[in-house]
Amino acid sequence: MPKIRIGLIGYGGIGRVHAAAYRAIPFHYGLPADSIQIAGVATSRAETAARAAKEIGCDFHSADYHELLARADIDAVDICTPNNSHHAIVAAAAAAGKHIYCEKPLAMNVVEAESMAQAVHSAGVKAQMTFNFRFFPAILRARQLVDAGFLGRVFSFRGRYHRSSYISSEKPMSWRLRRAITGGGALFDLGSHILDLLYCLLGDFAEVNATLDTLIKERPSAAGAAEKTPVDVDDIALLQARLADGALGTVEISRMGTGATNDLTFEIFGDRGAIRWALDDPAWLYAFDLRDADSPLGGERGFRKIEAVGRFAGGKAPDPSMTPDFMRVHAECQYQFIRSIWDDKPTSPSFDDGLHIQRIMDAAERSSKRGAWVRLNDD
Repeated sequence: MPKIRIGLIGYGGIGRVHAAAYRAIPFHYGLPADSIQIAGVATSRAETAARAAKEIGCDFHSADYHELLARADIDAVDICTPNNSHHAIVAAAAAAGKHIYCEKPLAMNVVEAESMAQAVHSAGVKAQMTFNFRFFPAILRARQLVDAGFLGRVFSFRGRYHRSSYISSEKPMSWRLRRAITGGGALFDLGSHILDLLYCLLGDFAEVNATLDTLIKERPSAAGAAEKTPVDVDDIALLQARLADGALGTVEISRMGTGATNDLTFEIFGDRGAIRWALDDPAWLYAFDLRDADSPLGGERGFRKIEAVGRFAGGKAPDPSMTPDFMRVHAECQYQFIRSIWDDKPTSPSFDDGLHIQRIMDAAERSSKRGAWVRLNDD
């Protein structure tokens, strides 16, 4: 397999996670240490780019990502920048013939997302989204069960992603609280993850009825500042949703979930069975099979724990009985992107998947403004 040389664009908190995950992949799969390399890094300022390169251990750094894209020793780029820069970087990377790995959400809006999906298709490059939660073995097992018909006809579902990251009114403004940079608030930040998990398991969404609200409407302009700045993105989003096959569900998204660290969970109910999973118990998928005998005294019926733990196909370390974590599933998501390049196979989750999530979020925002159900493709 040829070496894959990555150009990392952006090196904030998530950029550091991506860099660490690339370094770990060879150990997880018994690959040569130099099979995956970060060959260059670009950030918004020369000093941060130089600092990132020193930390990563790469020779090239720049404050201009175009210089990174111009290099022949870069095979793929990993975009870890704020949402408002994704469109321009993807367009330039596709034109340069680079494969693309992009953080969520794909874009600021549906128009941008459509343009980005078209750009990578036209360029013929591999392009993948960072929806890393898909890659917990329990989620992979859930997908297998759904595809095998374990649930039967899906009646309903519910999903939730709550964090408590913005409950303090004294927490100052940041780029995540500015619509001009993010395109949206909790819906885009957290909602893209739980919506993708449900979409991955159950298929296309058709329409939504949503309420979005900003619970803390102004914040200090900077840490310790007396001046207040209006917040123009949502803190909470509550969705009713109907899938293309008619199944109904609810989705709760909040950055104001007091006491929640990463309360990401879902339940899916069908006429043959049900499944549920939670991020705070990530090694196990819970499954209920209605075909189990219910007598005597309940027979064998009930939710059972499926031992998914760390069973990544082909993984050599750590031992598959170990519980996987956030970093491991980031590495798995990135590894599958790299495998798509090596094996010349379609990526998953693709930019088309990212576009569908963008359409769900757009419909939710329009629904909240109208106070009515909105179909995804309606204007």
